[in-house]
Formats: sequence, structure tokens, C-alpha cells
Amino acid sequence: PSVGSQAALVSRLPRGLMRRLTQIPDFSKKSGIYNPYHNRIMTYRNPAPTVDIIIELIDRPHRPIILIERHNEPLGWALPGGFVDYGESVEKAAIREAEEEIGLKVELIEQLLVYSDPERDPRKHTISIVFLATATGEPLAGDDAKGLGIFEPWCVPGNLCFDHNRILQDYWQYRNYGIRPRLG
Repeated sequence: PSVGSQAALVSRLPRGLMRRLTQIPDFSKKSGIYNPYHNRIMTYRNPAPTVDIIIELIDRPHRPIILIERHNEPLGWALPGGFVDYGESVEKAAIREAEEEIGLKVELIEQLLVYSDPERDPRKHTISIVFLATATGEPLAGDDAKGLGIFEPWCVPGNLCFDHNRILQDYWQYRNYGIRPRLG
């Protein structure tokens, strides 16, 4: 049908259906969602999904955690973690990132919380799903880790990247007192 007859058909559709139809992708366009009502491509900027893993070494006294010293900006200490690949579950991403960054197989225990403050990462807006995990063995720095450290709760370094200080405060409260972090 011609563009004029398409417009006539579309004008008779209920508003809610029209809104849904305008979000159907036109795969002949390069990117974004084609909106025939406005005859333009609408692009969206979405936060990038990431994972962070708090890894307790259960074969050591006091169950210390592992932090990596970042090789790339922003520099400093951080929880092991990284970006979720397209087509990958967040659980598989957490296991992969732990193996890439510290060379250990981890067992994911539970999710702590999702952290999504738009300012949490100075590079771009990210959403981090934080996992609690356990591991045994000797970790080795790999991937984008310049080094790594094993830390008891009382000697975690102060120069943590991103919002990892807040994440670790929430974790210590949960680990020591059983109080789950609050949303927001």
C-alpha cells in the first residue's frame, strides 16, 4: 500500500496500539527504532549492565575478600567484575569475570543488590548486579588487573573505585549483622 493509505489505516488505530506499533523495529534502518508517525528513527541511550563479585576465600581464616588493583582508568582498588556480554546471563558474566581477573573458579552464593546510580562509573552510566561468591586457592591477577590483594574486613584500602566503598559497607553490614542493604 501507498504511504497515504498506510497513514489512513494508522490514524484509525486506538492510541495504545499506535504507541506499541511505533516501537516495532524496522530492520532496514541502521540503528534505533523507526517511528512512522514522526517519520524518524528514535535512538535510545541505555545504561550498560555490569557485574561485581565479592569473593570470600573460604579456605582462609576470617574469610578475606579479593580486590583487584585496576590497570585501566579509573585507577585504584575494585571488586572483580566487568561488563556483561551480549547474549550472556549475569551469572555467567560474574563467573567469567572472576576467572579472567583472579584466575579462580567461584561459586555464586546470592545476589547482594543492584547498584544503579548514574554517577557510579565516571566513564558512563552502568548498572551493576553484585554477587556474593566463594572460592578456594591462590588468586592470580589477570585480564585488566594490575595486581590483586586479599583483605580482611579491618584492612580494606581506602582508594576504592566506582561505588565499591558503598557496596562493601552494605556487604559488611550483611555479613556481620545479617542486615540486607536497603534500596536506593
